[in-house]
Amino acid sequence: MTFNRRPDRERESSEFEEKMISINRTAKTYQGGRRFRFAALVIIGDRNGRVGMGIGKAKEVPVAIEKAKAIARKNMITVPVENGTIPHDIVGEGTNSHVLLKPAAPGTGVIAGTVPRSIAELAGITNMLSKELGSRNQINVAYAVFDGLKRLRTAKQVKALRGTPAPAAPAQAEGSAQ
Repeated sequence: MTFNRRPDRERESSEFEEKMISINRTAKTYQGGRRFRFAALVIIGDRNGRVGMGIGKAKEVPVAIEKAKAIARKNMITVPVENGTIPHDIVGEGTNSHVLLKPAAPGTGVIAGTVPRSIAELAGITNMLSKELGSRNQINVAYAVFDGLKRLRTAKQVKALRGTPAPAAPAQAEGSAQ
């Protein structure tokens, strides 16, 4: 008999696919010797427009990975995917990294570096071009890609923000004027 408060936790985690991007090891020297700590960068996604990123830090690698997964679940974003690609060009900015994301024609595939490719595939993007500019640090590149994906808008969302009428409304206005 288990005393797990959340029995649905395993079902919850199974809906997302996980990919570990990198593990960084840092060391601090104490009087008795060096002590190591680890930072893990994990991406999770459902390949249907939802993707999350998390960085977990701990004294052991498995604990850091679990922390990163939990943080990634909290930081989920929804990416607008149209016909397997993104709606428009955008440049995402991380700390010192910039990543250019461009839509691509069907059949092109994801032409990108390791980090943008992983994020795009877990988000469900099948056709996209990208170019990493500036720093190529994996964590900064991941932040830049997420910034770009967060700022993507569909044509419908832009029209709603601007308050412009639907395309059918101007055609009716022309017809009534004649």
